[in-house]
Amino acid sequence: MYNNPAGQAAGAFAGATGSGTLAMTGAGDLFWFALAAFAMLALGLAVKRIVPVRAQKNS
Repeated sequence: MYNNPAGQAAGAFAGATGSGTLAMTGAGDLFWFALAAFAMLALGLAVKRIVPVRAQKNS
């Protein structure tokens, strides 16, 4: 990009290692799956706290 030959090499490297590669850290797709799992867990726990609990009858 902008006539920089290193930019083309970096783009080819990122394409070869996977599109989910975090720039300049080497963290791959496993990092993003772990982050997504944490976000889904946090969302589920937040929804569980917000939704009212149905009272159980003692019969």
